[in-house]
Amino acid sequence: MQMKIERVEVFGIAMPLVGEYKNAYLSKSLVKGAVVRMTASGGVTGCGSIEPTPGYSKESVEDSLRMLETRLAPLVTGLDPTNVHRILATIEPAVEGYLDAKAAIEMACVDLAARVAGVPVYTYLGGAVKERVLFNAWIGILPPDQAAQETLHWKTRGFRSAKVKVGGDIHADRDRVATIREAVGPDFQLRIDANAGYDAETSIELARMVAPYRLQLFEQPVPAHDIASMARVRREANALGIPIMADESVLDHASLIRIIKADAADIVKVKVMKQGGVLNTRRMIATAEAAGIRCVVGHGFGLGPHTVAEIMVAATSNNVIDGLECVGPLKTRDDVVTQKLDLSNGSLALPGGPGLGVTLDDAKLAQYRMDTRTWRPLSDRQKADRAGEVANRHGLQRQ
Repeated sequence: MQMKIERVEVFGIAMPLVGEYKNAYLSKSLVKGAVVRMTASGGVTGCGSIEPTPGYSKESVEDSLRMLETRLAPLVTGLDPTNVHRILATIEPAVEGYLDAKAAIEMACVDLAARVAGVPVYTYLGGAVKERVLFNAWIGILPPDQAAQETLHWKTRGFRSAKVKVGGDIHADRDRVATIREAVGPDFQLRIDANAGYDAETSIELARMVAPYRLQLFEQPVPAHDIASMARVRREANALGIPIMADESVLDHASLIRIIKADAADIVKVKVMKQGGVLNTRRMIATAEAAGIRCVVGHGFGLGPHTVAEIMVAATSNNVIDGLECVGPLKTRDDVVTQKLDLSNGSLALPGGPGLGVTLDDAKLAQYRMDTRTWRPLSDRQKADRAGEVANRHGLQRQ
């Protein structure tokens, strides 16, 4: 008998962060996201989560939640969740864009399908080539001495690499990088990330200024759409020994092909949310590898389900550079799963158990669930109303 999706629950979540985080786009102390729990025949469940970022994601979290609740969840109800190709063939052409929202649905299906098969997601994808993964620390746009102290802190805890945010003033950027390099020594990998904040000329000047400090990569120096400028920056930066990584420029497979054809990047960054799901992300890693381009994996503010999905995808390919950037559990005060991941020493053995190996915590979902019109906690009446709306929408009104 074919398995069918019987219910799709969507939760708007606001999770407090540990401190405030600043990049070229914004500062934030709260991560807003959408969590999906999918229930199929026999009561088996799968979950997914996304955390659209202002200035980065094409749609807001409010738009993604609305799309999930009103369009995507009804579309997949009644379909076989283990046939992920059919799920994608249904949701991808149904609406343009909304890769984040589509990823939440696909992630839940992949989790569910792997649980049905009784294997972890990395086995479902063909098998892990790494038993343990390493993580990359992050440093915001901070004064040089403070940035150096934070980087040294992560190094002493076991991290072997860090990303340093840059933007606004290349002289301040240079001073930040120089002070960090002096503090951590030569055996620690440093990446810089402009979040598309500079033009080509400024990016090239910055590359010249930081070249003496031996960077592992320079991420997204120019606006996402300007592939020609990124190719120009790459030529100049490569001459200085600095690889260029595309991030915001990489969305669907077609955008990856454009970057490859333009010789615009040495490395591309992929994320399960950004690429529209687990399978799409794994396919794009394979395409990049065929073109001789390495990959970095990870969304920096992911909740538990999203973080584990990225860990498991990354573990299936040697083309993924050590130093995953899916470090959300280090930044969030809590999580929506029963056991929060401990990434504090910079590495993690692959999680076991079927599927993603995490379980949503109903108490945490209730604690951090928000009225997405105001981003205030739901009242008890609102929670009851939401539960009734979901049940009605999917023909599952309680008797």
